[in-house]
Order: sequence, then structure tokens, then C-alpha cells
Amino acid sequence: MSSMEERMELGVAAAPGSSSSGLGVGPVGGALDAGPGSAGLAGIQEESGVRRDGPGSEADPDAPPKKRVRQQEGEAGKLEERLYSVLCCTVCLDLPKASVYQCTNGHLMCAGCFIHLLADARLKEEQATCPNCRCEISKSLCCRNLAVEKAVSELPSECSYCLKQFPRSSLDRHQTEECQDRVTQCKYKRIGCPWQGPFHELSAHEAECSHPSKTGMELMGILDEMDQSHRRELQLYNSIFSLLCFEKIGFTEVQFRPYRTDDFITRLYYETPRFTVLNQTWVLKARVNDSERNPNLSCKRTLSFQLILKSKVNSALECSFLLLKGPYDDVKIKPVIQHHVFSNDANETEYALLPINDSVECNKLLAAKNINLRLFIFQIQK
Repeated sequence: MSSMEERMELGVAAAPGSSSSGLGVGPVGGALDAGPGSAGLAGIQEESGVRRDGPGSEADPDAPPKKRVRQQEGEAGKLEERLYSVLCCTVCLDLPKASVYQCTNGHLMCAGCFIHLLADARLKEEQATCPNCRCEISKSLCCRNLAVEKAVSELPSECSYCLKQFPRSSLDRHQTEECQDRVTQCKYKRIGCPWQGPFHELSAHEAECSHPSKTGMELMGILDEMDQSHRRELQLYNSIFSLLCFEKIGFTEVQFRPYRTDDFITRLYYETPRFTVLNQTWVLKARVNDSERNPNLSCKRTLSFQLILKSKVNSALECSFLLLKGPYDDVKIKPVIQHHVFSNDANETEYALLPINDSVECNKLLAAKNINLRLFIFQIQK
């Protein structure tokens, strides 16, 4: 009897004794547990060239090398795809780039989507819920998942310039410092050179750049624009320093609390309790998107604030004031000086935009139960 017939008889004899319970399935990539008929199955797998690698096993020497490599890459790719679907954010369906939060049932949300859900719930006067299981979510109920954050940081991701694969934890450093195809600008950009291109072409361009040979008259216009930008920044800082020289200066920590209007369509607004600065009583109010009818339908979020004098004054009170972030908040606010002359007839300022960088920073404020800022008031002496 030939060896092929013996193997066929072995496989047929082993078939009746084999069942789903007799085959133990181990971890992904592991071998089948030994059971009735396992020897026959192994022989058939070896003959067909499809062989499962296990501890101490070797690849089939008769299989073409390219085929073996292709199989390994396919298995790894499938594993990565499965991990992507398991570790992705339940809101944006993308892998988180920073912190990862989870609800009480373990569903994952990236930091941006988590803050956005809390802000939307604040605008709608609803309890924020997980988009997957509808359980309640809040900063106190949800916690970070450090294991998922570390696992995501080790997953490969493609460089947007050279299209090579790198671990997500080192991708930013590669794209900003190491990649030879990253987009760079000429060092003579400060004098008007508009060139930008891949890093490996930078040295060749700078050797041939025509801007270093420009005349002084041509460079004067470019330098004037740069001077105007620096002048505006310097004017802001000089204004702040001159305000610090005033005789009467007051500052306090203010806490905006959320309230709702009594209109038919309720709107969210914020107001502080009354506070005393410079022997006067004040109140701060804030509104979202300048009282837009449905700010929850807009991706762009802004906050505007208004300073109100509650005390009665005998004469006009000319003041400069500005709002900055509180000592324990991480929101980014640019200093902008506001000016108003307060009197009994003009005790409210116009609404001014809170100078935050973008809608992400605004969502951070909206997601919090209270907004804590620091107010400075400078009284101008006549």
C-alpha cells in the first residue's frame, strides 16, 4: 500500500472519533490541541504545505519563501485590523491619540469625544450617556483605561509623508524630526521665501535660493510686516505692565455656574455669584455662541462674557479689566484688555468674546460643572 493510501485511511479512521469537543482551540496563532485524529490532520496539513507554527516547530522547507512571507503578513494584518475594531473610540470609530476613557460597562471613548459628549449634554440639559450602552457618563463615573492607551501606542501607524509603518508612540517624533520626506520650509522664509518641500531637498534649495541676494529695498517691505506683528504683541504687554502701575487694582477668582432662561426655548447661560472688588459689587455673565438658538447643532463653540456693576456710584467709574484662566484649570485663554466707563445708567458692558483658542477649549469649559476664571479690574484715576 502506498504512503498516500495509508494517510487517507488514517484520516478516514480518525474522522468518526473526532468532534468539536475533541479539538481544543488555543490562543490566536497557536496549534490545535492533541486529540483523536490529530495525527492524521497534521499529516494532511503537512502534505498540503499549510502548516501551523507552534513552539519548536519549523516552517515547511518545500513551501516557496514568498508564499510563507505573504501568509505571515496576512495573519499579522488581520490581527491589527481586529485590534483596531476592538480598541477604537465608540464615537468617532478611530483609534485614540491621547487619553482613553471608559464608561462603567467598559466602552471606550477618546478624550475629545468624551469632552464633546459632556458639553453637548450640558447644552441640551440632559444627562450625558454612553453612545453604546446608554449608561450615564461623567468625569466622576468614567475613568481612564491605561492598558488600552499603552496598547494603542504600540500599534503600527503609517507616516503621512514616507508611508512607512511606525509604532504610534514614536510616529510624532518621526514625522517632526526624522522623516526625510517631511514638509519643511526654507530658512529664508523670514525674508519672504515661499518655498516648502520635502526635507531631503532642503539643502539643495537653500544653496540656490535667490532671497539672500535681494536688495535692501526689497527686504524693507518684508521687515515692516514683521515689525507690525511684533509691535502689536509688545503693545499688549506694555499695556498690561502700565495697568499694573495703577493705584487701585483688584482681582478675584470667579466661578460661573450654569443656568437656563425662562423663555419658551430655554438657553444655557452662565452667571457668577456677586463678588466685591475695589469696594464695589459686581456680577459676571456668559453665554454660548451669543445666545444662538441651537448651539448644540454647531461644531463651533464660543463663550461671550459681560461685566455688570451692581453697586450705585456717585460718579463715573472708568475701569480696564481682563479675564484669565484659573490657577487649577488647563484651558488656554489669551489676555485681552477690555475697557468701560461704569455709571448708574451704563452699568453693563457689551458682551465680549472670551479669548480662547478654539472650540476644543470651549468644550472643556462647557463639560465642567463650573467654570473657574480669574478676573482683574484696574481703576483708572482721573
